[in-house]
Amino acid sequence: MDARPPLDLADFERGPLPPGVAHGFTPRRGGVSSGPYASLNLGLSVGDEREAVLENRRRVRVAFGVDADRWMTGRQVHGTGVLVAGRDLAGADGDVLISDDPAWALAVSAADCVPVVLVDARGGAVAAAHAGWRGAVAGVVGAALDALADRFGTDVGDVHAWLGPAIQGACYQVGEEVVAAAERAGAPAHAIWPDPGVADRWRFDVPALLRAQLMAAGLPAAAVAASTTCTHCAVDRCFSHRRDHGRTGRHWAVVRAPR
Repeated sequence: MDARPPLDLADFERGPLPPGVAHGFTPRRGGVSSGPYASLNLGLSVGDEREAVLENRRRVRVAFGVDADRWMTGRQVHGTGVLVAGRDLAGADGDVLISDDPAWALAVSAADCVPVVLVDARGGAVAAAHAGWRGAVAGVVGAALDALADRFGTDVGDVHAWLGPAIQGACYQVGEEVVAAAERAGAPAHAIWPDPGVADRWRFDVPALLRAQLMAAGLPAAAVAASTTCTHCAVDRCFSHRRDHGRTGRHWAVVRAPR
């Protein structure tokens, strides 16, 4: 394996979250994986060499200054299950991770789905959520907000949100069943439009649905930011499950409560 130095947080795409909140979306470069997984693949179940993935994960942990036994991930099932860092077993089913302990880092995996980072600017609690279209229509961001309120007393008016890099609407073609589910979940009209080249298909902007849901829950518009990076388009910078027909790596969106 190569000997390049650990990653730095400056290598990660980050959002306009409150000061002191260590967070970011991992880059594609900076790791040791090869082939379709080159180079900072963080997914252990996509066909990459295990030793390479573990080294890649180590590099990310070093960048965040968090020990391996204080690193929280869940088994993502496109649902609304919540795991609490330090209390629930890492790796259990859960698409929402929450914490108020700066000793812990939370990481959700993505390669087109929307990673959502939430920060309680007053109380310091944080959440990371994995939001594919199924999770979005099931209400995963609402589940994350409810969990922060129930567990840590977070007031939704104090929450800042960042939607990380994901496949953007112009590149995301879906069928009628997805459109129907999105409309039931409150998708705004501008989030869905007919595919200009294929009959009976639509384009769906999942981040637009999530933004609408967050604002409906009480977040001010100014507190909801979204990356403009399209994982499908950014070939050199992003893995994309759809673009690469499933044979590709995974990114992490990571957040840690402020010290």
